[in-house]
Amino acid sequence: MRTAVILLILLALAAIPGSVFPQRNVATDPAAVEQYVAKYPDLAPWLDRAGLFDVYASPWFAAIYVLLLVSMTGCVLPRSLRLWRAIRSAPPVAPRNLGRMEDHRRLEVEQEPEAVLAAAADHLRRRRFRVVVTDSEVRAERGYLREVGNLAFHLSLLVLLVGIAVGKLIGFEGRVAIVEGATFANDRSQYDVFTPSAWTDVDDLEPLSFRLDEFDVSYQLRGPSTGQPSDFTARLSYQAGDGEQRTTTVQPNKPLDVNETKFFLTGNGYAPRVTVRDGRGQVVFTGPVLFLPLDANNTSEGVIKVPDAQPTQLAFEGLFLPTAAVGEQGPYSMFPDTLDPQLFLTAYTGDLGLGDGVPQSVFALDRGGLTQVQEDGKPFAKAISVGQTVELPDGQGSLTFDGVSRFANFQIAYDPGKEITLAAAIVILIGLTSSLAIRRRRLWVRVHPLATGHGPPAHSLVEVAGYSLTRRPPPPAEIAELCTALDLPRSPTPPTTPPAPPIQRSRTSKDAPT
Repeated sequence: MRTAVILLILLALAAIPGSVFPQRNVATDPAAVEQYVAKYPDLAPWLDRAGLFDVYASPWFAAIYVLLLVSMTGCVLPRSLRLWRAIRSAPPVAPRNLGRMEDHRRLEVEQEPEAVLAAAADHLRRRRFRVVVTDSEVRAERGYLREVGNLAFHLSLLVLLVGIAVGKLIGFEGRVAIVEGATFANDRSQYDVFTPSAWTDVDDLEPLSFRLDEFDVSYQLRGPSTGQPSDFTARLSYQAGDGEQRTTTVQPNKPLDVNETKFFLTGNGYAPRVTVRDGRGQVVFTGPVLFLPLDANNTSEGVIKVPDAQPTQLAFEGLFLPTAAVGEQGPYSMFPDTLDPQLFLTAYTGDLGLGDGVPQSVFALDRGGLTQVQEDGKPFAKAISVGQTVELPDGQGSLTFDGVSRFANFQIAYDPGKEITLAAAIVILIGLTSSLAIRRRRLWVRVHPLATGHGPPAHSLVEVAGYSLTRRPPPPAEIAELCTALDLPRSPTPPTTPPAPPIQRSRTSKDAPT
């Protein structure tokens, strides 16, 4: 157990860098690592070599985890066996000197020993004690559920670690951005980002496809929270493995779940629809282009690449403003909804470098082989509204702003160990609560037959005592209720040692012979 505790503390310490440094494949901020690398170009390579940008998948973190799993197995299984034996064991024999036990009582009664033992056993059984009756005593014990909870806690802790390991070894995570009207098939090639685990079968993903029919966002129009989103809803048409077409809605914390493959709605943005014509007047691009949001009012930046344009390739870079305004520092968006959408663009010509074999981001423009378009000796820059067309100088082409669509970001996760982990966590809480709340205790009733030839009639000397197996004392009324059931006085007597008979009967507990 000491080793397991040390490893658990070490695992907690090893997880700290995952909160200090940005991590790869985080849906809420996928560009965090790249931004950190750009900000700290000298430090970032060393952190990357140490695995600090991917802490929870690093070899050193996995090594600590595996050692903890082995240690917990070696600790929990033997302890569980001991607890199981304790649960099945019968109440033990009463101590020789009951006077040292808690709430000890000793008195004489006129009942036969057999009658006293039978009455005690009957009362304790009704109180759900486990009872063993012998010729001279009743042994009773209650609170075995505490040990059951203790056993469940230890075993579930091991199951919890196994569930996490299963998810990390077999599951996968991915991200994809879908524009309204576009479709997605659950194939690795369709993902924007796909992170498989060590044993993920990428050729056997859940057969599934869906279409983003509509994406609705509602915003607060008044009050201190003006502009804050109040509702996100993605309406999907999807087809699973059985081939049946279905419709559903996906909201934050309400994912689409198909055989444990879940599609979570994690973000959204705008995709302006444009049509680009080249210098020949031919349509070389038409459709939506994803622009990434920069602030709460959905000021978005994006790039339009047109490699098929002739006689030279074209590219556009700029901002999309849902509710455009121009201030002292330039254009900005006043409100996140599309009340007055505008595109602010600048244009480039030249070689986009898409044929070099080097992968490029669709959201960034490599200006190495490009020349910015000039107009009257100044960089070309235009603002256009929906339905307007901007003409490039010298007949190099044109761009028409056709309209605005929305896109939704989905995080796809398959974690087969999640249900195991959840069930284990629930059992851990129940087991821990039971082991802390339930009091395991023992009661003994010992009867000594007495001679009847001296003094008032007295047939039995009865001793009652209890003992708590936890730090909490037994319920104070428990022995009093037992004494009432046996028709005995309720007040305890001082600890005594049973004398040899004959003995005189005491009138009160304070008069008990010593």
